[in-house]
Amino acid sequence: MGNTTSCCVSSSPKLRRNAHSRLESYRPEAELSREDTGCNLQHISDRENIDDLNMEFNPSDHPRASTIFLSKSQTDGGKLLREKRKSLYINHHPPGQLRRKYSSCSTIFLDDSTVSQPNLKYTIKCVALAIYYHIKNRDTDGRMLLDIFDENLHPLSKSEVPPDYDKHDPEQKQIYRFVRTLFSAAQLTAECAIVTLVYLERLLTYAEIDICPANWKRIVLGAILLASKVWDDQAVWNVDYCQILKDITVEDMNELERQFLELLQFNINVPSSVYAKYYFDLRSLAEANNLSFPLEPLSRDRAYKLEAISRLCEDKYKDFRKAAKKRSVSADNLTVVRWSPAIIS
Repeated sequence: MGNTTSCCVSSSPKLRRNAHSRLESYRPEAELSREDTGCNLQHISDRENIDDLNMEFNPSDHPRASTIFLSKSQTDGGKLLREKRKSLYINHHPPGQLRRKYSSCSTIFLDDSTVSQPNLKYTIKCVALAIYYHIKNRDTDGRMLLDIFDENLHPLSKSEVPPDYDKHDPEQKQIYRFVRTLFSAAQLTAECAIVTLVYLERLLTYAEIDICPANWKRIVLGAILLASKVWDDQAVWNVDYCQILKDITVEDMNELERQFLELLQFNINVPSSVYAKYYFDLRSLAEANNLSFPLEPLSRDRAYKLEAISRLCEDKYKDFRKAAKKRSVSADNLTVVRWSPAIIS
């Protein structure tokens, strides 16, 4: 009848009452936080907002995040480089070629590059220019240099690496020749070049490293190697790259690919919205640096081709229009919505 003690007392704060709990009205105590109760599980609502919070740091994953290369090209150093390129362009071209072509009622000027079929030559030039801005306007906060990308530790040729190999920034032409050689020898497509740039920026974001004169060749090589395998149906094998770069071994290529994938956290997915964003940002970069794609008048044959593509698109979406059409229409609104499919190639 006396004081009873039990070892099975509940630990819930709501069941703890003093001696006068039967006489007083029940007042629940404040609930303990997850840290106080020892439960560190993250709520699902907290996990859903992670991508939105880190959107500005992951441009290769989210279509609304600004690309890094376009941001670096718009800095003060990028403006000076654009002015220099503009002056060189004016000095090396006759005045008649500097006039910009505009479409009129009688003539329509189009380039042969679309988001579904980019121009190979100019896409590689734009990607090389984007890499150039990455190197030129890199952060100087002393980020680490991974050994797998260090050209001194893993040279691409047997020639001796100069002592100041990490001091001089490469020119845009040098980057273009390196990328063009790989694409020409491996017969890669222009879409692969855009995916290469996506993987390059994803690597810089995930691994928190910078591309610099000491590692740019091996980073670009790893991005091209991975993009060619993901994008192309008939991928180029690692041993094929050894035929292009004569002095590199298959074991080195395998290790480069493995560590590149690990640094990407095996995230090789490229959404169509991200791909389109990089394509149009590359076009903006080309326009700002006088690297516009060549315009040609719309010929009769190409006009017939575009018309044929339009007819195919119209037939393709005819069933969708029938399904979306309402079964009954009010007499007050007899306006019929006309569909105009966009031509992207």
